[in-house]
Amino acid sequence: MAVPLGYSLATGESDFRMVNDNLYSQAKAIFAERFINIESLPDGWQKGNLLDIADYLNGLAMQKFRPLDGEVGLPVLKIKELRQGSCDASSELCSPSIKPEYIIHDGDVIFSWSGSLLVDIWCGGTCGLNQHLFKVSSEIYGKWFYYFWTAHHLERFTAIAADKATTMGHIKRGELAKAEVLIPSDEDYKEISSLMNPIFNIIVANRIEARKLAELRDGLLRKLMSGEIDISEVSL
Repeated sequence: MAVPLGYSLATGESDFRMVNDNLYSQAKAIFAERFINIESLPDGWQKGNLLDIADYLNGLAMQKFRPLDGEVGLPVLKIKELRQGSCDASSELCSPSIKPEYIIHDGDVIFSWSGSLLVDIWCGGTCGLNQHLFKVSSEIYGKWFYYFWTAHHLERFTAIAADKATTMGHIKRGELAKAEVLIPSDEDYKEISSLMNPIFNIIVANRIEARKLAELRDGLLRKLMSGEIDISEVSL
């Protein structure tokens, strides 16, 4: 008896999530062991802050950059989209002609610094970066490095935002400069990266595949509901 397609797609998404949860736990444990749960600074290491290891680019006020006539708009990445991990039909659109640095791609690290504070690896497709979100990047360090250091300080940032909250809590860029990080020697960084980079690459690949499965599932369901696809004569 054939397994219904919808069941197969849902199961595939669940499998990817389980694998990624396990991989993330492994990466987090490695980071804690090598950077957080240490008693003294290893030889060749130094202290720095978040701004020493990455660039934090704030997004644009996308209401000022609507699609021009004849342009196919890009979905806008806001806090809602970051929380749900994807854009949808209700997402606003922006012009694809915005500066390239404000166009987000799968695998980019995004940090919401206002309202709901969170940091995540975006795997929801190409979109435009709205204000109140930082794109975190570096020409020197890998994503795992600045992602985990940002995530490490997230609880403190959340407390700071809560103290300042009037209508919507936020943190200022100066708080990034106060957020201490440990920067390993080149040799140690390469050794730790050899463990972390493959894990992060698999996590990103799995999340992209899970998104594609979800899109395929939703597309098939829409066609089934509309009658575009007729399975009444399909034998199971």
